[in-house]
Amino acid sequence: MAHPPMFDEDDPLLHRLRAVALALPDAAEKVSHGHPAFFTTKVFAYFGGSRRVDGAWESHEQALLVLPDPAEREALLHDPRVWVPAYLGPSGWLGLDLDAGTDWDEVAELVETSYRLTAGARRVRALDAR
Repeated sequence: MAHPPMFDEDDPLLHRLRAVALALPDAAEKVSHGHPAFFTTKVFAYFGGSRRVDGAWESHEQALLVLPDPAEREALLHDPRVWVPAYLGPSGWLGLDLDAGTDWDEVAELVETSYRLTAGARRVRALDAR
């Protein structure tokens, strides 16, 4: 059984994230587990996620999930907008809540880092050649 959509197709934050993610070489979008997922051969970013807090599920509908640079992960965890998502968190992924005041240069950096960690050498070379 497929997951129902867990996002609003008209969400302006999703549209901004889409523009960032789909600008990367060979990037595409699919819906995975009810959320938009941006990928090449592997997913490098999701829009929306959740985490367990005191045994209850807490939804973060307007959030970016990425795989950060391991050297930056600890520093990111000190940001109050950042959280460890369910399922992906044990693999190093983090969630960043998005809102109207989001710094989109920061989002672009996080998305690009996650892309570089997941996309493969050929695609990273294509990105570097830009």
